[in-house]
Amino acid sequence: QVQLVESGGGLVQAGGSLRLSCVASERTFSRFRMGWFRQAPGKEREFVSAISWNGESTYYADSVKGRFTISRDNVENTLYLQMNSLKPEDTAVYYCHPVSGCSGSVCYESPFSSWGQGTQVTVSS
Repeated sequence: QVQLVESGGGLVQAGGSLRLSCVASERTFSRFRMGWFRQAPGKEREFVSAISWNGESTYYADSVKGRFTISRDNVENTLYLQMNSLKPEDTAVYYCHPVSGCSGSVCYESPFSSWGQGTQVTVSS
């Protein structure tokens, strides 16, 4: 199983920016459609963004469209999420994870992979 390690979270004021990274342990990373998901306290984990294996297709939840940008580097086995114009409601633990499929602006986590430890993003008002 591919091991995923997220980093780049932190505390930022509303309107600020952060760039999250997710490093995969194996080169098979390049075969997978990958996504970012987040979980706020007391809420279900939700889809944020996804990208096809070659980077040609991207998907965004309506709540982050126009503010977040997903990208990947298959040579470095790394997934990125550039987050701009952050809002307090973006506060959550962010996880990267393989994606099993997408429908419209929603993508679904693969049930065949384990979750990493995530990275905490806190946006103050």
